[in-house]
Amino acid sequence: QVQLVESGGGLVQPGGSLRLSCAASEFTLEYYGIGWFRQAPGTEREGVSCISSRDGSPYYADSVKGRFTISRDNAKNTVYLQMNNLRPEDTAVYYCAAKIPGPIRVGCPKEYEYDYWGQGTQVTVSS
Repeated sequence: QVQLVESGGGLVQPGGSLRLSCAASEFTLEYYGIGWFRQAPGTEREGVSCISSRDGSPYYADSVKGRFTISRDNAKNTVYLQMNNLRPEDTAVYYCAAKIPGPIRVGCPKEYEYDYWGQGTQVTVSS
């Protein structure tokens, strides 16, 4: 069985920070492309960030560029999403997803291309 588990969500004030973690069960994340997505109530899920399985190249949605950082710690089999200068519009359930490597590409895979998903963790940014 393949499973991803997100953690680190919570309630923060605007301008605050959170670090989300994505951990894997039964496989090694180092060999998968990892994406972070988020979904607010009444909206479609949107891509936030992704990191390559091959060279670690990160990509970010324009809405989070300069504020969020994706990274890997292969020794801990964990992928992180550091979120700084949070805004109310960042409020959502955040999901991580893993993709079996495929052809070389530029940018992030589409949502439907990911093979495994976590259960999500709630991030709320509010004063």
